Amino acid sequence: MSLGVVIKGPEGVVLACDSRITLAAQREGEPIITVNFDNARKMFGFEEPHNYFGIITYGQALIGLRTAHSFIPELENILNKDIKRKSIEEYAGTISDFYQGQWEKTIGSDYDGPPMIFIIGGYDEKDAYPKVYLFEVPSTNEPVEQHPGAENFGPTWGGQLEIASRLIHGFDPRLRALLKTELNLDDGKLVELMAKLQEKLQLSIPYQVLPLQDSVDLAKLMIQTTLSGQNLSVGRRGVGGPIDIAVVTKVEGLKYIQKKELKV
Repeated sequence: MSLGVVIKGPEGVVLACDSRITLAAQREGEPIITVNFDNARKMFGFEEPHNYFGIITYGQALIGLRTAHSFIPELENILNKDIKRKSIEEYAGTISDFYQGQWEKTIGSDYDGPPMIFIIGGYDEKDAYPKVYLFEVPSTNEPVEQHPGAENFGPTWGGQLEIASRLIHGFDPRLRALLKTELNLDDGKLVELMAKLQEKLQLSIPYQVLPLQDSVDLAKLMIQTTLSGQNLSVGRRGVGGPIDIAVVTKVEGLKYIQKKELKV
């Protein structure tokens, strides 16, 4: 499942993700086993003039037998047909259409599992502040802007949120279903209660004034704490491997802060 975090701030966008993909494997006549690979690339960037945004992916790891990153050469060929820089919304649409096409060609419509989710964040050429979009393949492939507005800042995240949500919101995301079941609350009361809990319990972070370095620290905190917590507890260990972190600024474009490298 993994964990991906994108923070839209006044000084830029921070993108962070872990490197683990989890697969179910089975040999004939043997039980299903879970296999982890801890060096997957789930953060993507591109060369000029398409270097003012970055992408992270989480959720479903494969389209057929290929990761999202394995399609990058083909996606680059599509982007490089246009020598002009596009808007972030246009990039999100192009990338969504590309992966939706790969999904339909490889898997088709007969699928009821979790989606492959993408978050793209970066700068339009004339804008002072960044934009962030999210889309899912194949379920909701129309990109939706997150924290819309020139001065509306905050995080967009997804994947295994049990630990990260406790850090930021003050409670596990499973609390909603538990309250509804145990207290027999109707939807209106439940929404009201969850809003009140978040208001009273969440970590008070001033995203409107948060410096870029502090946004980097926050994104790393969420992923590293999830990774460490899973290593110490009994449960699904979907977050692991090196943590990749990048920032996108209006002047410099995409810049990797922490990136795994090949080694001997």
